[in-house]
Amino acid sequence: MNRPTAILAEDEPLLRDELRDGLAALWPELEIVAEAEDGLQASEALHRHRPDILFLDIQMPGMTGLEVATQASGKCHVVFVTAHGHFALAAFEQGAVDYLVKPLTGARLANSVARLKERVRATVPSDLEQVLRALAAHAVPSRPYLRWLTVGQGRSMQLVTCDEVCYFQADHKYTRVVTASGEAWIGKTIRELSEELDPEDFLQIHRGTLVHVQAIAAIDRNLRGGMSVRLKQRSERLPVSASFSHRFKHM
Repeated sequence: MNRPTAILAEDEPLLRDELRDGLAALWPELEIVAEAEDGLQASEALHRHRPDILFLDIQMPGMTGLEVATQASGKCHVVFVTAHGHFALAAFEQGAVDYLVKPLTGARLANSVARLKERVRATVPSDLEQVLRALAAHAVPSRPYLRWLTVGQGRSMQLVTCDEVCYFQADHKYTRVVTASGEAWIGKTIRELSEELDPEDFLQIHRGTLVHVQAIAAIDRNLRGGMSVRLKQRSERLPVSASFSHRFKHM
């Protein structure tokens, strides 16, 4: 019989280490095939390894844990990891495989492992649609979103509101801020911006690209199924990576 496999998706290194060590002690047969420190890495690992189990932090940078869970629904058993008890309660009451609340305790992890062993042997992974709906309804209010940026223009500094931005794109150690009429560079990374921008306004379409929803004119598909974003006020096309294409599947 093949060894069960798992992915650990947790952005806090110490907690990820703690979870890995705890699983090694309680379930030595379990093979950790990948670890992820943000939602994008988790999504890529999920598609690459197709694990039996995904330990998934609900609140991660890049893609949120809820977005990753949408991709995992019905494909692997999911254990939600959260610092917020009401998140966990909502998931558990809706029939999620299990949940772990930070900080982890040995007894709670042992109970989770016992349930997982039984479910991996006896059941198919759950459809998480109701779980995700419950989690979204109990979301923790976040800090105010980023509304403007200060960018360098020669020897002067210029104020650019986020409403003016068509897209952000990683450029070596910096990030390009592209508006309808020009571009500038800032020191914030795409990962930092993804945490600070309103997700209703900006979509991540690639590891290195965030695009303003209001700047999108159309989503084009090629003969191989690939996607690209066409902009209203810019001529360039922005490729959509496979990890983010699900965001446009209903368009």
